[in-house]
Amino acid sequence: MTENNWTVGIDIGATKIEVAGIDRNGNVLHHIRRKTNTGSSAEAIESGTADAVRELMRTIGTRPVAAGVGMAGQIDPLQGVVVFSPNLDWHNVPLRKGLAAKLGMPVAVTNDVRAATWGEWLYGAGRGYDDMVCVFVGTGIGGGVVSHGAMLTGCSNTAGEIGHITIDINGPVCTCRNKGCLEALAGGWAIARDAQNAVADNPVAGTAMLELADGDPKNITAKVVAMAAQKGDALALQLVERVSGALVAGAVSLVHAFNPCLLVFGGGVIEGLPGLVGSIDYGIRSRALGAAIINLKVVRSQLHSHAGVIGAAAFANHSFRDKGDTV
Repeated sequence: MTENNWTVGIDIGATKIEVAGIDRNGNVLHHIRRKTNTGSSAEAIESGTADAVRELMRTIGTRPVAAGVGMAGQIDPLQGVVVFSPNLDWHNVPLRKGLAAKLGMPVAVTNDVRAATWGEWLYGAGRGYDDMVCVFVGTGIGGGVVSHGAMLTGCSNTAGEIGHITIDINGPVCTCRNKGCLEALAGGWAIARDAQNAVADNPVAGTAMLELADGDPKNITAKVVAMAAQKGDALALQLVERVSGALVAGAVSLVHAFNPCLLVFGGGVIEGLPGLVGSIDYGIRSRALGAAIINLKVVRSQLHSHAGVIGAAAFANHSFRDKGDTV
């Protein structure tokens, strides 16, 4: 591996920090994962991230050309400032400046799900597509939109907040204050909420999920629902059907709004319930405008858990190396 043939991808989350060396073909050379201490200061997490990158460089044996960071929240794209990150309760943290100073290399910062979209677009399921939408269904729901070969950012860099499109104007309140958002109906936290309520209302019907949750309804998560559904539990299957309906409604809106050739679904909920992708595909073709689905393909993500770091590195390449910029 020669100098400047690889880029660092960094994914900073509520529970872990992952750093990886990514080559020009999107391959993972080496990766390191460390736990995130949510009680730590932004400076401490930043320093821990820099330490992990230094360890990565020692392992690979050369210096990278740049580093890209993906993290949940609103990002100022010009300054690389984390305006707000709900997972870590960060407000106006100058992450790009701090990491660039610690590492002595260019650093680019973007939203975590947009980073994952970069990964799928350039190196995963979206290779060769100029019009695509990625939807990542995890604890929350986010995504990214590629139109005419360009990643959409929007007026204030919030394009792709797919989880907050309205599905039911009278639906449950979302974390964003709106009612009936896609995330509030089909995100992991919403699945857990609905499952816990359903089991409280009918403990007998919820026996299977309770057993998987060690008898405590508060331990019922989206993962528990998925496990019970895979075993054929009637209540879990009913909950999954509701999730599928919400995702179909959201997907139809996305297809009508952006007319993509490709719709990619990923994230923890999809990994746990892969059959959802087929159900969503069928639902779209049953409800969307015929002209909008002529060339549409609906697929699962290919990069899985590495989408974030691969995409963060791809974003850094786009921001720096491909433009010849330096620190």
